[in-house]
Amino acid sequence: MIEFNYETEFKLENEEAIQKWISKCIDVLGFIEGELNYIFSDDEYLLKLNIEFLEHDTLTDIISFDYTLGKLISGDIFISVERVRENAKIFTQTIDNELNRVIIHGVLHFMGYQDKTKEAKKEMRAQENMCLALLKI
Repeated sequence: MIEFNYETEFKLENEEAIQKWISKCIDVLGFIEGELNYIFSDDEYLLKLNIEFLEHDTLTDIISFDYTLGKLISGDIFISVERVRENAKIFTQTIDNELNRVIIHGVLHFMGYQDKTKEAKKEMRAQENMCLALLKI
């Protein structure tokens, strides 16, 4: 089950289509959908989480808490809508494109994809692009 929660004024326009897309990506990559909770918030909210749980005093667009068991994908994904908007400008992307990339990025982490090295980032980006190609809104 995929749920969307909001700690800010922002709200997804196509919740059902996004849920179906996430489910399809999970299935295509050979995993099983468990409980995924997306929490959309602002920079301040994510900064508090980043300091408290990860001991990082920096802004970030996403923080994920992974509860995956084997192939059953579950977790909480916190997204700063402010950071996504800022990153969309930096990377010359639409806000929707950047948001969708971040949405699936968290799920890919739960599947074991990482982004700490150049090679891992390349693989993560390839998986993000494959999933984004499946999105039909």
